[in-house]
Amino acid sequence: MEASCLRRFPQVSMTPEPGINLITGDNGAGKTSLLEALHLMAYGRSFRGRVRDGLVRTGAEAVEVFVEWREATQGRQRRAGLRHSGQAWTGRLDGENVAQLGDLCAALAVVSFEPGSHALVTGGGEPRRRFMDWGLFHVEQGREGGFLPLWRRYARALKQRNALLKAGVGGGQLDAWDHELAEAGEPLTDHRQRYLDALQQDLSTVIAELAPSLGTATLAFQPGWRRHELALGDALLLARDRDRSAGYTTVGPHRADWRIDYSSLPQRETLSRGQAKLTALSCLLAQAQDFARRRGEWPVIALDDLASELDRHHQRRILERLLASGAQVFITGTEVPAGLDPATVSPSLFHVEQGVINRV
Repeated sequence: MEASCLRRFPQVSMTPEPGINLITGDNGAGKTSLLEALHLMAYGRSFRGRVRDGLVRTGAEAVEVFVEWREATQGRQRRAGLRHSGQAWTGRLDGENVAQLGDLCAALAVVSFEPGSHALVTGGGEPRRRFMDWGLFHVEQGREGGFLPLWRRYARALKQRNALLKAGVGGGQLDAWDHELAEAGEPLTDHRQRYLDALQQDLSTVIAELAPSLGTATLAFQPGWRRHELALGDALLLARDRDRSAGYTTVGPHRADWRIDYSSLPQRETLSRGQAKLTALSCLLAQAQDFARRRGEWPVIALDDLASELDRHHQRRILERLLASGAQVFITGTEVPAGLDPATVSPSLFHVEQGVINRV
Protein backbone atom coordinates (compact mmCIF):
# COMPACT_ATOMS: atom_id res chain seq x y z
CA MET A 1 0.00 0.00 0.00
CA GLU A 2 1.25 3.47 -0.91
CA ALA A 3 -0.19 6.89 -0.20
CA SER A 4 0.78 10.50 -0.78
CA CYS A 5 -0.48 13.73 0.78
CA LEU A 6 -2.25 11.70 3.48
CA ARG A 7 -2.65 13.91 6.57
CA ARG A 8 0.87 14.18 8.04
CA PHE A 9 2.46 11.87 5.45
CA PRO A 10 3.96 13.47 2.31
CA GLN A 11 4.67 9.95 1.09
CA VAL A 12 4.23 6.61 2.84
CA SER A 13 4.62 3.00 1.75
CA MET A 14 3.85 -0.23 3.59
CA THR A 15 4.20 -3.86 2.54
CA PRO A 16 2.05 -5.89 4.94
CA GLU A 17 2.13 -9.65 5.38
CA PRO A 18 -0.66 -12.23 5.60
CA GLY A 19 -2.07 -12.64 9.11
CA ILE A 20 -1.61 -10.02 11.83
CA ASN A 21 0.05 -6.71 10.97
CA LEU A 22 0.64 -4.52 14.04
CA ILE A 23 1.26 -0.78 13.58
CA THR A 24 2.58 1.00 16.68
CA GLY A 25 3.55 4.57 17.44
CA ASP A 26 2.87 7.45 19.80
CA ASN A 27 -0.51 9.16 19.90
CA GLY A 28 -0.80 11.46 16.91
CA ALA A 29 1.98 9.72 14.96
CA GLY A 30 -0.35 8.84 12.10
CA LYS A 31 -1.19 5.18 12.71
CA THR A 32 -4.89 5.67 12.14
CA SER A 33 -4.21 7.55 8.90
CA LEU A 34 -2.85 4.34 7.37
CA LEU A 35 -6.09 2.53 8.13
CA GLU A 36 -8.00 5.53 6.76
CA ALA A 37 -6.16 5.16 3.46
CA LEU A 38 -7.18 1.51 3.27
CA HIS A 39 -10.75 2.42 4.21
CA LEU A 40 -10.80 5.18 1.58
CA MET A 41 -9.93 2.70 -1.15
CA ALA A 42 -12.66 0.30 -0.01
CA TYR A 43 -15.44 2.80 0.79
CA GLY A 44 -14.59 6.02 -1.05
CA ARG A 45 -14.46 7.91 2.24
CA SER A 46 -12.71 7.95 5.61
CA PHE A 47 -14.29 6.41 8.68
CA ARG A 48 -13.55 9.75 10.36
CA GLY A 49 -15.77 11.68 7.98
CA ARG A 50 -15.51 13.44 4.64
CA VAL A 51 -12.28 13.42 2.66
CA ARG A 52 -12.13 17.21 2.61
CA ASP A 53 -12.24 17.35 6.42
CA GLY A 54 -8.52 16.91 6.98
CA LEU A 55 -7.64 13.69 5.16
CA VAL A 56 -5.82 15.64 2.42
CA ARG A 57 -2.47 16.96 3.66
CA THR A 58 -2.47 20.71 4.29
CA GLY A 59 -1.41 22.57 1.15
CA ALA A 60 -1.91 19.56 -1.13
CA GLU A 61 -4.52 19.30 -3.86
CA ALA A 62 -5.56 15.69 -3.24
CA VAL A 63 -4.75 12.49 -1.41
CA GLU A 64 -3.61 9.55 -3.52
CA VAL A 65 -3.76 5.88 -2.49
CA PHE A 66 -2.49 2.82 -4.33
CA VAL A 67 -3.15 -0.74 -3.17
CA GLU A 68 -1.99 -4.06 -4.62
CA TRP A 69 -3.24 -7.43 -3.44
CA ARG A 70 -3.79 -11.03 -4.51
CA GLU A 71 -7.23 -12.60 -4.51
CA ALA A 72 -7.26 -15.83 -2.54
CA THR A 73 -9.99 -17.54 -4.57
CA GLN A 74 -8.66 -16.94 -8.08
CA GLY A 75 -5.05 -16.16 -7.26
CA ARG A 76 -4.97 -13.12 -9.55
CA GLN A 77 -3.05 -9.97 -8.71
CA ARG A 78 -5.19 -6.83 -8.40
CA ARG A 79 -4.17 -3.17 -8.44
CA ALA A 80 -6.26 -0.15 -7.54
CA GLY A 81 -5.53 3.55 -7.31
CA LEU A 82 -7.61 6.51 -6.14
CA ARG A 83 -6.98 10.24 -6.24
CA HIS A 84 -9.46 12.25 -4.17
CA SER A 85 -9.49 16.00 -3.61
CA GLY A 86 -12.55 16.01 -1.36
CA GLN A 87 -14.59 17.40 -4.24
CA ALA A 88 -13.65 15.23 -7.21
CA TRP A 89 -11.97 11.86 -7.69
CA THR A 90 -10.34 9.71 -10.34
CA GLY A 91 -9.69 5.99 -10.03
CA ARG A 92 -8.05 3.10 -11.82
CA LEU A 93 -8.54 -0.62 -11.39
CA ASP A 94 -6.20 -3.18 -12.93
CA GLY A 95 -4.86 -0.58 -15.34
CA GLU A 96 -8.25 0.71 -16.50
CA ASN A 97 -10.03 3.97 -15.67
CA VAL A 98 -13.05 3.59 -13.39
CA ALA A 99 -16.26 5.48 -14.20
CA GLN A 100 -18.10 4.87 -10.91
CA LEU A 101 -16.57 4.97 -7.45
CA GLY A 102 -18.69 1.97 -6.46
CA ASP A 103 -16.92 -0.19 -9.06
CA LEU A 104 -13.57 0.67 -7.48
CA CYS A 105 -14.83 0.04 -3.95
CA ALA A 106 -16.30 -3.31 -4.97
CA ALA A 107 -12.84 -4.69 -5.74
CA LEU A 108 -11.40 -4.54 -2.22
CA ALA A 109 -13.45 -5.56 0.83
CA VAL A 110 -12.39 -4.05 4.17
CA VAL A 111 -14.18 -4.29 7.52
CA SER A 112 -13.10 -1.53 9.92
CA PHE A 113 -13.55 -1.25 13.68
CA GLU A 114 -12.54 2.08 15.22
CA PRO A 115 -13.47 4.19 18.27
CA GLY A 116 -16.60 5.53 16.57
CA SER A 117 -17.92 2.12 15.54
CA HIS A 118 -20.26 1.89 18.54
CA ALA A 119 -22.51 4.27 16.54
CA LEU A 120 -23.52 1.17 14.61
CA VAL A 121 -25.51 0.25 17.73
CA THR A 122 -26.08 3.54 19.55
CA GLY A 123 -26.35 6.01 16.65
CA GLY A 124 -29.08 6.79 14.11
CA GLY A 125 -30.26 4.54 11.33
CA GLU A 126 -27.82 5.63 8.62
CA PRO A 127 -24.81 3.54 9.74
CA ARG A 128 -27.05 0.50 10.12
CA ARG A 129 -28.43 0.94 6.60
CA ARG A 130 -24.85 1.26 5.31
CA PHE A 131 -23.99 -1.95 7.18
CA MET A 132 -26.74 -3.90 5.41
CA ASP A 133 -26.01 -2.36 2.04
CA TRP A 134 -22.24 -2.99 2.30
CA GLY A 135 -22.88 -6.67 2.87
CA LEU A 136 -25.33 -6.93 -0.02
CA PHE A 137 -23.11 -4.83 -2.27
CA HIS A 138 -20.22 -7.28 -1.85
CA VAL A 139 -21.91 -10.65 -1.64
CA GLU A 140 -24.23 -10.05 -4.62
CA GLN A 141 -21.69 -8.57 -7.03
CA GLY A 142 -22.53 -9.25 -10.64
CA ARG A 143 -25.75 -11.10 -9.82
CA GLU A 144 -28.50 -10.38 -12.33
CA GLY A 145 -31.43 -8.71 -10.62
CA GLY A 146 -29.19 -8.17 -7.60
CA PHE A 147 -29.20 -5.52 -4.93
CA LEU A 148 -27.06 -2.75 -6.45
CA PRO A 149 -29.24 -2.02 -9.54
CA LEU A 150 -32.29 -1.87 -7.28
CA TRP A 151 -30.49 0.43 -4.84
CA ARG A 152 -29.47 2.80 -7.65
CA ARG A 153 -32.95 2.74 -9.17
CA TYR A 154 -34.56 3.52 -5.81
CA ALA A 155 -32.07 6.32 -5.06
CA ARG A 156 -32.79 8.01 -8.42
CA ALA A 157 -36.54 7.77 -7.92
CA LEU A 158 -36.30 9.11 -4.37
CA LYS A 159 -34.27 12.10 -5.54
CA GLN A 160 -36.90 12.91 -8.20
CA ARG A 161 -39.84 12.51 -5.82
CA ASN A 162 -38.19 14.70 -3.18
CA ALA A 163 -37.53 17.40 -5.79
CA LEU A 164 -41.22 17.40 -6.76
CA LEU A 165 -42.31 17.54 -3.11
CA LYS A 166 -39.97 20.44 -2.42
CA ALA A 167 -41.32 22.29 -5.48
CA GLY A 168 -44.90 21.66 -4.41
CA VAL A 169 -45.73 19.59 -7.50
CA GLY A 170 -48.29 16.83 -7.18
CA GLY A 171 -50.77 14.82 -9.18
CA GLY A 172 -49.67 12.48 -11.93
CA GLN A 173 -45.96 13.22 -11.60
CA LEU A 174 -45.95 12.05 -8.01
CA ASP A 175 -48.02 9.01 -8.97
CA ALA A 176 -45.35 8.00 -11.49
CA TRP A 177 -42.51 8.28 -8.98
CA ASP A 178 -44.53 6.52 -6.29
CA HIS A 179 -44.85 3.61 -8.69
CA GLU A 180 -41.13 3.64 -9.45
CA LEU A 181 -40.23 3.76 -5.74
CA ALA A 182 -42.52 0.85 -5.02
CA GLU A 183 -41.21 -1.20 -7.97
CA ALA A 184 -37.61 -0.84 -6.71
CA GLY A 185 -38.24 -0.53 -2.96
CA GLU A 186 -40.19 -3.74 -2.37
CA PRO A 187 -37.54 -6.12 -3.80
CA LEU A 188 -34.74 -4.00 -2.28
CA THR A 189 -36.37 -4.55 1.10
CA ASP A 190 -36.61 -8.28 0.43
CA HIS A 191 -32.86 -8.35 -0.14
CA ARG A 192 -32.19 -6.58 3.15
CA GLN A 193 -34.54 -8.87 5.08
CA ARG A 194 -32.90 -12.00 3.66
CA TYR A 195 -29.44 -10.64 4.39
CA LEU A 196 -30.20 -9.98 8.05
CA ASP A 197 -31.89 -13.37 8.36
CA ALA A 198 -28.76 -15.04 6.97
CA LEU A 199 -26.54 -13.01 9.32
CA GLN A 200 -28.47 -14.15 12.40
CA GLN A 201 -26.57 -17.41 12.93
CA ASP A 202 -23.15 -15.82 12.50
CA LEU A 203 -24.04 -13.05 14.93
CA SER A 204 -25.37 -15.53 17.51
CA THR A 205 -22.10 -17.47 17.34
CA VAL A 206 -19.89 -14.41 17.74
CA ILE A 207 -22.00 -12.89 20.55
CA ALA A 208 -21.99 -16.19 22.45
CA GLU A 209 -18.18 -16.09 22.38
CA LEU A 210 -17.52 -12.40 23.02
CA ALA A 211 -20.47 -11.31 25.19
CA PRO A 212 -22.19 -14.40 26.61
CA SER A 213 -23.62 -12.45 29.56
CA LEU A 214 -25.96 -10.60 27.19
CA GLY A 215 -27.73 -13.81 26.27
CA THR A 216 -29.19 -14.71 22.92
CA ALA A 217 -28.98 -11.98 20.27
CA THR A 218 -31.83 -11.49 17.81
CA LEU A 219 -31.75 -9.17 14.81
CA ALA A 220 -35.00 -7.29 14.21
CA PHE A 221 -35.45 -5.64 10.81
CA GLN A 222 -37.46 -2.43 10.41
CA PRO A 223 -38.23 -1.89 6.71
CA GLY A 224 -39.00 1.86 6.83
CA TRP A 225 -42.79 1.64 6.67
CA ARG A 226 -45.55 -0.54 8.17
CA ARG A 227 -44.89 -3.31 5.68
CA HIS A 228 -46.94 -5.89 7.56
CA GLU A 229 -49.98 -3.64 6.98
CA LEU A 230 -49.33 -1.82 3.70
CA ALA A 231 -47.60 -2.25 0.37
CA LEU A 232 -45.02 0.47 -0.24
CA GLY A 233 -47.11 2.13 -2.96
CA ASP A 234 -50.05 2.46 -0.58
CA ALA A 235 -47.82 3.76 2.22
CA LEU A 236 -46.43 6.46 -0.08
CA LEU A 237 -49.93 7.52 -1.13
CA LEU A 238 -51.15 7.72 2.48
CA ALA A 239 -48.10 9.76 3.49
CA ARG A 240 -48.35 12.17 0.55
CA ASP A 241 -49.93 15.10 2.41
CA ARG A 242 -47.41 14.77 5.21
CA ASP A 243 -44.59 14.51 2.68
CA ARG A 244 -45.76 17.66 0.92
CA SER A 245 -45.69 19.56 4.19
CA ALA A 246 -42.26 18.18 5.07
CA GLY A 247 -40.84 18.61 1.57
CA TYR A 248 -39.37 15.11 1.47
CA THR A 249 -40.38 11.43 1.48
CA THR A 250 -41.01 10.21 5.03
CA VAL A 251 -41.58 6.49 4.41
CA GLY A 252 -39.71 3.83 2.46
CA PRO A 253 -36.50 1.77 2.44
CA HIS A 254 -34.37 4.91 2.85
CA ARG A 255 -35.81 5.00 6.40
CA ALA A 256 -35.07 1.33 7.09
CA ASP A 257 -33.28 0.27 10.26
CA TRP A 258 -32.54 -2.75 12.44
CA ARG A 259 -31.84 -3.43 16.07
CA ILE A 260 -30.45 -6.18 18.26
CA ASP A 261 -32.57 -7.57 21.06
CA TYR A 262 -30.87 -9.54 23.84
CA SER A 263 -32.62 -12.20 25.91
CA SER A 264 -30.97 -10.90 29.10
CA LEU A 265 -32.31 -7.37 28.41
CA PRO A 266 -36.02 -8.02 27.82
CA GLN A 267 -37.05 -4.40 28.20
CA ARG A 268 -34.44 -3.22 25.69
CA GLU A 269 -32.36 -1.67 28.42
CA THR A 270 -29.67 0.71 27.22
CA LEU A 271 -26.35 -1.00 26.61
CA SER A 272 -23.29 0.28 28.45
CA ARG A 273 -20.58 1.78 26.27
CA GLY A 274 -18.53 -1.40 26.65
CA GLN A 275 -21.48 -3.58 25.69
CA ALA A 276 -22.21 -1.35 22.70
CA LYS A 277 -18.60 -1.68 21.52
CA LEU A 278 -18.70 -5.46 21.83
CA THR A 279 -22.03 -5.59 20.04
CA ALA A 280 -20.78 -3.42 17.17
CA LEU A 281 -17.60 -5.48 16.82
CA SER A 282 -19.64 -8.69 16.92
CA CYS A 283 -21.83 -7.39 14.07
CA LEU A 284 -18.76 -6.52 12.00
CA LEU A 285 -17.10 -9.89 12.64
CA ALA A 286 -20.35 -11.70 11.81
CA GLN A 287 -20.54 -9.73 8.57
CA ALA A 288 -16.94 -10.63 7.73
CA GLN A 289 -17.66 -14.28 8.46
CA ASP A 290 -20.72 -14.22 6.21
CA PHE A 291 -18.64 -12.58 3.46
CA ALA A 292 -15.99 -15.29 3.77
CA ARG A 293 -18.51 -18.10 3.49
CA ARG A 294 -20.16 -16.60 0.41
CA ARG A 295 -17.06 -15.29 -1.38
CA GLY A 296 -14.51 -17.92 -0.35
CA GLU A 297 -12.08 -15.49 1.29
CA TRP A 298 -12.09 -13.12 4.23
CA PRO A 299 -12.22 -9.35 3.83
CA VAL A 300 -9.31 -7.35 5.20
CA ILE A 301 -9.90 -6.56 8.89
CA ALA A 302 -8.76 -3.15 10.21
CA LEU A 303 -8.84 -2.63 14.00
CA ASP A 304 -7.92 0.87 15.11
CA ASP A 305 -6.58 1.31 18.66
CA LEU A 306 -7.83 -2.10 19.75
CA ALA A 307 -6.21 -1.98 23.20
CA SER A 308 -8.05 1.20 24.23
CA GLU A 309 -11.40 -0.14 23.00
CA LEU A 310 -11.39 -3.61 24.60
CA ASP A 311 -9.93 -5.29 27.66
CA ARG A 312 -7.23 -7.97 27.51
CA HIS A 313 -9.71 -10.84 27.75
CA HIS A 314 -11.75 -9.70 24.74
CA GLN A 315 -8.67 -8.72 22.77
CA ARG A 316 -7.36 -12.26 23.12
CA ARG A 317 -10.64 -13.85 22.05
CA ILE A 318 -10.94 -11.65 19.00
CA LEU A 319 -7.34 -12.21 17.93
CA GLU A 320 -7.69 -15.97 18.36
CA ARG A 321 -10.79 -15.93 16.16
CA LEU A 322 -9.09 -13.84 13.48
CA LEU A 323 -5.93 -15.96 13.53
CA ALA A 324 -8.02 -19.08 13.03
CA SER A 325 -9.79 -17.45 10.08
CA GLY A 326 -6.62 -16.73 8.12
CA ALA A 327 -7.74 -13.15 7.45
CA GLN A 328 -5.25 -10.37 6.85
CA VAL A 329 -5.57 -8.05 9.86
CA PHE A 330 -4.26 -4.55 10.58
CA ILE A 331 -4.12 -3.42 14.21
CA THR A 332 -2.95 -0.04 15.48
CA GLY A 333 -1.89 0.85 19.02
CA THR A 334 0.67 2.71 21.07
CA GLU A 335 2.12 -0.69 22.03
CA VAL A 336 1.61 -4.39 21.43
CA PRO A 337 -1.95 -5.30 22.57
CA ALA A 338 -2.03 -7.08 25.90
CA GLY A 339 -4.19 -9.78 24.35
CA LEU A 340 -1.50 -10.68 21.81
CA ASP A 341 0.54 -13.59 23.17
CA PRO A 342 4.04 -13.50 21.57
CA ALA A 343 4.47 -17.17 22.46
CA THR A 344 1.69 -18.18 20.05
CA VAL A 345 1.47 -15.21 17.65
CA SER A 346 4.26 -13.60 15.65
CA PRO A 347 2.74 -10.48 14.08
CA SER A 348 4.43 -8.40 11.42
CA LEU A 349 5.52 -5.27 13.27
CA PHE A 350 5.59 -1.71 11.91
CA HIS A 351 6.41 1.52 13.76
CA VAL A 352 5.30 5.03 12.81
CA GLU A 353 7.36 8.04 13.85
CA GLN A 354 7.77 11.56 12.42
CA GLY A 355 5.82 10.83 9.27
CA VAL A 356 7.71 7.63 8.46
CA ILE A 357 6.70 3.98 8.84
CA ASN A 358 9.40 1.37 9.34
CA ARG A 359 9.33 -2.42 9.53
CA VAL A 360 10.55 -3.55 12.96
